[in-house]
Amino acid sequence: MLTKLRREYSQFVTSGGQLVLLFVGIKMESRIGWLWCLALMSCISLFAWYSALHRLRAISGTPTSRIGSAAQGYVELIGHGEAYGTPLLSRYSLLPCLWCRYKLERRSSDNKGWQTEESGEISAPFLIDDGTGKCVVDPQGAEILTRHKDSWTLAGKRYTEWRLLDIDFIYTLGEFKTVGGSNTTLTHDELVKRVLSEWKMDNEDLMKRFDLNNNGVLDMQEWMLARSAAKREAEKRLIEALAEPDTNFMLQPHDGRLFLISNLDHGKLANRYLFWAWAHIAILFGSLAGVAWLLNNVQFQ
Repeated sequence: MLTKLRREYSQFVTSGGQLVLLFVGIKMESRIGWLWCLALMSCISLFAWYSALHRLRAISGTPTSRIGSAAQGYVELIGHGEAYGTPLLSRYSLLPCLWCRYKLERRSSDNKGWQTEESGEISAPFLIDDGTGKCVVDPQGAEILTRHKDSWTLAGKRYTEWRLLDIDFIYTLGEFKTVGGSNTTLTHDELVKRVLSEWKMDNEDLMKRFDLNNNGVLDMQEWMLARSAAKREAEKRLIEALAEPDTNFMLQPHDGRLFLISNLDHGKLANRYLFWAWAHIAILFGSLAGVAWLLNNVQFQ
């Protein structure tokens, strides 16, 4: 449930819930009913206001970095989207995309609404390129906002798809991590220990290589010979590791901070959350004012 509330339509869900509570209060026509409905509306508005404000601060307070010079950690990147390997195909239209959310609904038997038969997401890592470098974006766990939505009806069924496309400029906010030679944390001593551990796992081969007197046991001299060989192997591996090209990743932050991916303009994203923050704070104070008015002035039958 929390994952759903964090999605693109979370603000609409909370606003819809408030409208439902308002309708219920009108139908109940009782003082206690109105008090409960307005109190619940206040709680929902407080949660929704905090959620919108949290996202607004994350977007507005994180400067845009360039991939080629971005610091490790929590950053904001904007770049042109590209497929990483074989492009994904959307669920129903089979169009190439970077990510897709889909929903299939069937018209109800009374023709008064729609019932969901199937829904889900199709996702895989993709690339963004800002001209200074490329970054692999893993959308797992991200909140995704997209302006691409297609819906069509066929044979009593309604198909809906939301997509990110490789023609989009993609905004990302999350944990930036570079893996490769320039960021390797391996040391020569650690690699020596790793090499020796690997060799010990194949004791037969270890004895064949270093048991010079064939007595089935490595004496001090033979063991020092093995360590010298392990040091040379570790040095070789370290050089290879340092020579590996860097690969940049955008991932879900481990500390729970906002992980956002969108093809909306940065300014429009900020304005969207600014609007919802003001809207929910207005509903919050309106609901609280209604509760206070009911407690002090109104007597229902």
